[in-house]
Amino acid sequence: MMIRSRAAVAAGLGLSLALTTGVASATADRGALVTTDGGRLQGVVADDHRSFSGIPYAAPPVGELRWASPRPAVPWAGRRDATRPGPACAQTAGMLGEKRSLSEDCLYLNVTTPRRASARPRPVIVWLHGGGFRNGSGDMYGADRLAVRGDAVVVTVNYRLGVFGYLAHPALDGGNAENLSGNFGIEDQRAALRWVRRNAASFGGDPGNVTVAGESAGGASACAHLISPGSAGLFQRAIVQSAPCTMARWPAGWSWLPRPRAQAYRHGEATAERLGCPAASPAAVAACLRAKSPAELLAHSQNEFAPVIGGPLLPRDPATAFAAGRFNRVPVMHGITRDEHVTFGQELAGAPPLTDDGYVRGIRAYFGDQAADRVLARYPLDNYGEPGTSRAGAAMQSVMTDHLWATPAVETNRLLAAKVPTYAYEFADRGAPWVSGTPVVPSFPTGAFHASELQYLFAADYFAGRTLSPAQARLSDTMIAYWSRFARTGDPNGPGTPYWPAVDAGEPAVQRLAPGPSGIRRTDLCREHRCRFWNSF
Repeated sequence: MMIRSRAAVAAGLGLSLALTTGVASATADRGALVTTDGGRLQGVVADDHRSFSGIPYAAPPVGELRWASPRPAVPWAGRRDATRPGPACAQTAGMLGEKRSLSEDCLYLNVTTPRRASARPRPVIVWLHGGGFRNGSGDMYGADRLAVRGDAVVVTVNYRLGVFGYLAHPALDGGNAENLSGNFGIEDQRAALRWVRRNAASFGGDPGNVTVAGESAGGASACAHLISPGSAGLFQRAIVQSAPCTMARWPAGWSWLPRPRAQAYRHGEATAERLGCPAASPAAVAACLRAKSPAELLAHSQNEFAPVIGGPLLPRDPATAFAAGRFNRVPVMHGITRDEHVTFGQELAGAPPLTDDGYVRGIRAYFGDQAADRVLARYPLDNYGEPGTSRAGAAMQSVMTDHLWATPAVETNRLLAAKVPTYAYEFADRGAPWVSGTPVVPSFPTGAFHASELQYLFAADYFAGRTLSPAQARLSDTMIAYWSRFARTGDPNGPGTPYWPAVDAGEPAVQRLAPGPSGIRRTDLCREHRCRFWNSF
C-alpha cells in the first residue's frame, strides 16, 4: 500500500473532476455540494469517498482576537470552494518534516466521508493532530481509507499552536479570554466539536455519536477534553494514542505536558519580557504582545507551551482527575507504541549518536546517583544494540519508554477501567517504516517508534512514499476495523478480527498489535516494560 500525502490526493482528484463530463460530472457535482450552518460547500468526489477541505469553524484569531476564545465564523454567500485545505496554524519547521507557517488565519477543518449513501447516520471521528502543541495540521492526515473501510465520517482539525495557543499571562485574562489565558488551542478544539455537533448530519454523520481522537499532543488533547467539564456531551467516545493521561515527566528542555497555572504565568511573563513587553499595566502588556508579528512570536514559541491546569477549562490536573474519577464518563481506547521514545532521541535534534559514557552520564543527570545505580543495573548496556548500531541509544530509549510512557500507560488503563469501558493496546510492529520527512535515521533500530502507527490508519504526510508490506497492510485493515467499530459502538470487536477484551482494572494485559500470524494477541504491558521496578522508586 503506497502512502501518499493528502495534498497529492486532492490534486489528483481535482484533475479527474476537471476531465469528467456529462452524467458523471452532474453526479459528482451533486455529491460534492453540502449545506452547513455557515453556507454551502463545494467539495471533491472520488471513486469511493468525498472530501471537503478548508472549512472555517471559527473566525480568524487575528488582531484583538489573538489570544481570545474562538468566535463564530462569518457565514458566506454562494458556494464556498472546499477543495483545498486552509493554512496550517503558525509554527516553525518540525523535526518530522512539518513545514513552517506564519498564518494565524488557520481555524479550518476537513471532512472525509464514504461516497456511497448509508441507510443510517455514520459515526463521526474528530481527529486532533499531534506535534507537541508546536507543529502539525489536520490536512497532514489523509482520511479516505479510515472513512471508507471504517464507514465513518472523519474530521481533521487545525488548532492554535505554541505561543499563539498556549501563552498564559495575567494581562491576557478576562475580556475575550472566556476561560483565562493559556488554553486557546484546547478551546479551538472544543469549538470544532461544537461545529461537528451542528453540522455532522449534513455529511451523513451522527451528531450524537462522536469520537474525539488524537495521537501525541492530540491524545493529550483528548485527555484534556475527558477532564474538562465544558466538553461534556460533545463526544461519546475517546481514543487516546501515545499520550498516557497520567504522564507527568519529560526529560528534554521543553515539555508538551500540562503545567500548573502558576508555572505557566511565570513562563508567560518571562516570554513577554524577552519580546520587549515588560511588566506595566495589563492593557499595555496585552497591546504590546498583540503588536508583535507572527515571526517575532514564533522566535519565542519553542519551549514549554502546552495546556494549563487551573481555571474553568481544566480545573485539575489529569492524574488527580482520573484518580478521583472526575472525568467525562465515556468508553475509551488508549494505547502506546512499543518503542515510543525512539522519536525523541538526541539524534533527531541534530546531536551525534549517544556514546556509552554519555548514556551513563545522562542516566545520572536525570535520576540522581542513587537511583541511577539501580537503573543502570536493570538496563545494562550489554543488553542492547546490534552490530554497527548505537547500543547506548537503544538502552536510553528503552529506559525512557518504560519510565515515561509505559508505566503511566498501565496506571491510566487502571484508572480508566475502574469507571468506564476501556480497551488498551500496544502497537508493536518493530519493522514499521521510518518517517520520510527527515533525513535523520537513528543509529539504532527504530522499532515501533512514536507516531509509527499513524501510517496504518491514515495516508499521513509523515510517511509520504513509504510502503507497507502485505502483512503490514493486513494489520492496517484490522486496526481500521478496530478503531471504526469502537467509534460506532464503544467496542472494537466484530467479525473477522481477533477478540479484544476490555481492560480489567486489576490486570495489566493489553491487545498487542503487530503483523504476522501471532502478531495480534494479549501482552502484559507491565511486565514487558518493568513498571513494577519503576513504581518502586
